[in-house]
Amino acid sequence: MQSIIHLEDIKKSYYLGKNELPVLKGISLDIFKNEYVALMGPSGSGKSTLMNILGCLDTATAGKYVLNSNDVSRMEDNDLAEIRNQEIGFVFQQFNLLPRLTAVENVALPLIYSGIPKKERTERALETLKKVKLEDRSHHKPNELSGGQCQRVAIARALINNPSIILADEPTGNLDSKTSHEIMDILGKIHDDGNTVVLVTHEEDIAAFSHRIIRLRDGLIESDNLTKQASREHLSTV
Repeated sequence: MQSIIHLEDIKKSYYLGKNELPVLKGISLDIFKNEYVALMGPSGSGKSTLMNILGCLDTATAGKYVLNSNDVSRMEDNDLAEIRNQEIGFVFQQFNLLPRLTAVENVALPLIYSGIPKKERTERALETLKKVKLEDRSHHKPNELSGGQCQRVAIARALINNPSIILADEPTGNLDSKTSHEIMDILGKIHDDGNTVVLVTHEEDIAAFSHRIIRLRDGLIESDNLTKQASREHLSTV
């Protein structure tokens, strides 16, 4: 099976003057199509840095990163921006919605960079809002929506370009328990529809929704295990 994410000995250092601060110290892993993976680790473990590299928001100091057959580890900024728009859907803890735009306009935003005409952008955005059951709030602005509704808009925006992978960085960090589970149910349905989902979380109960948990510590992979959820789904298909 071909991996959708392939990392070989990824290292990342930052520099404070002449002092090197190594954050990732040699990460090698494969994530396959339609996997549901959680990245976990204590503060300073490197999980956020790894997520930024996976999302092509940052580049590794050394090592190789192949995303959906594209070697992105040697790409220039313009090429990385195109890869981000076409291959990756982002869901952030802070939602990152534009306050002056309605829900449908926020969802349609990535299509502008793809050169899609406005009528088609709106139609596709409305269809995507239906997937997260928010079509009835499509013309409301973020300040007219609850936190959970804002996160649904953010998820719809992440889906709009039919990306190869959904990256969710602490997607429930600003939400109460009930709303958090509703958001995780939506991510689960997205995975069931065939998407690859990778999420960063520090919450064990949120990670338990995934099928595989990769734990980082001190810039290295400490463990990489399947979850009980993966075992239950395997048994249900036997």
